[in-house]
Amino acid sequence: MFGIPGKQAVTMTPAAIRQIAKLMDREGHQGLRIGVKKGGCAGMEYTMDYVTEIDPNDEVVEQDGARVMIAPMAQMFLFGTEIDYETSLLESGFRFRNPNVSDACGCGESIKFKDVEELSAERSG
Repeated sequence: MFGIPGKQAVTMTPAAIRQIAKLMDREGHQGLRIGVKKGGCAGMEYTMDYVTEIDPNDEVVEQDGARVMIAPMAQMFLFGTEIDYETSLLESGFRFRNPNVSDACGCGESIKFKDVEELSAERSG
């Protein structure tokens, strides 16, 4: 795992914890796996999938009954992210407050990360 000893890779707001726990209970899932993939107008997109079996290579983060797993290739890009769940009149969904994002498209669905060298330098001190 790419991270800092003693610090969780991601954190969740109370709203995100409630929603993730509800999704886990509804279908008996082990949690949600978070990742990133190429796509969208800014270059990358977040992914979220139900998990029925925990992959030993995933970083597991548990907080107040909610569990998320971070796919190995996404760990460096998601470190320090806060996961929230917002509800408005028109939509509801998970929101990621990620310090590793350098740019995002207008719709908020697509992101661009800082390059690997820049992220590594920030983590090293």
